[in-house]
Amino acid sequence: MSTYPLATPSSESPTVLRLFEAAADAFGAKGFHATTTRDIASRAGLSPAGVYVHFASKEDLLFQLCREGHEVARDSLAAAAAKATTPSDALAAIIGEFARWHAEQHQVARIVQYEFRHLSPEHQHEVLGLRREIDAVVRGVVEDGVATGKFDVDDARTTALALLSLVVDVARWYHPDVRRTPEEIQTTYADLALRLVGAHPR
Repeated sequence: MSTYPLATPSSESPTVLRLFEAAADAFGAKGFHATTTRDIASRAGLSPAGVYVHFASKEDLLFQLCREGHEVARDSLAAAAAKATTPSDALAAIIGEFARWHAEQHQVARIVQYEFRHLSPEHQHEVLGLRREIDAVVRGVVEDGVATGKFDVDDARTTALALLSLVVDVARWYHPDVRRTPEEIQTTYADLALRLVGAHPR
């Protein structure tokens, strides 16, 4: 499994996890606006009232899913970067493993990455803040590589955004029927990341 288990955050109860997965399935199949609380409850094996025990609304469920996903991503990327001994190892680890997660958990990833536009302005603001923190982790690795002479990059901020855009797009196009496995995607994207910053692939 991926190092970034955003679909199964250990901090949540089994029922909440079932609701997260059911919501991702329903939103993916029908879209946020066409999905009802009853749709989500049915997929989770609960009554509609059971959803409201844990979430104030359908929008609140989406927000909690998006927030949890982004928080786990931020913390996992930061931990992987801190554990690596070189900027190249750090970049390969965070981009490769994050790309693999977007393939393995493509349905949840699509919701986390693309559906937050349906959130309230307040909730959007919080999620966008977490996205900026994730950007900062990747940018920090790129800046470390430039400072040590390992990366050849003129604009670390834009490069970090480009790297994350490549990863996020995996959730858009990946399907289990494609011929590339999540492990192959991990290797490919790790190498792409190193090439993008002017480092030699492993």
